[in-house]
Amino acid sequence: MSYVQPSTPGTKGDVTTKNGTQSWFYTDTVKDHFFNPRNFMHEDANSDDYNAVGKVGSPACGDELRVWMKVGPETEKILDFRWKTFGCGSAIASTSMCSVMVTENGGMTLTEARGLKPQDIMERLGGLPSRKFHCSVLCDKALRDAINDYYRRAGQFDKMIVEATRVIDPVSKVTDHDIEEAVLEGATTVEAVQAKTKVGVGNPSVLPAVEELIRFYREKYFGAESK
Repeated sequence: MSYVQPSTPGTKGDVTTKNGTQSWFYTDTVKDHFFNPRNFMHEDANSDDYNAVGKVGSPACGDELRVWMKVGPETEKILDFRWKTFGCGSAIASTSMCSVMVTENGGMTLTEARGLKPQDIMERLGGLPSRKFHCSVLCDKALRDAINDYYRRAGQFDKMIVEATRVIDPVSKVTDHDIEEAVLEGATTVEAVQAKTKVGVGNPSVLPAVEELIRFYREKYFGAESK
């Protein structure tokens, strides 16, 4: 659990854990989008004005994000993008920035929006702490879910892209997606991933595959030089 505190002599960053063992800085851009979120879906807004909805996560796991899009049927450009999230400051700032990026300059096309990566959002924010990287992935996934919803409503099922998962450990029922999420939350060793998912605990034969996936996701999200 983390909390925001003012910068004072002796503190390492804007946010520290309660036991003081970890801390990190947020950029001014992140703070701006947290305290002044753009394109938030207010209670008095009419969701019927939007022709696509996306959702990812759940309050039970700590982060839930819903997005609403208005897409031009002729151009497939995102004309409006609204959102609500139950999550931390990084999740709020990332989604706020995402909403700006997909609607600025007349709006991205759905094809362009599908090419938006978490790293692009982080770059516009000026960076996020590594343990908060998964927050930028949340809005990326919700955006893709909304794009699929638009095509589903339009009856263009051939344009929908379903993100598949595969079971890595049939004993614990852990999937590659579960391992990806664990890495995004900071688990970058087999032991750390096992602590989060229990993968391979009763089936050690799957551990080589787990190691390969950890290496793949670590390099994908944090760069080849990460350890």
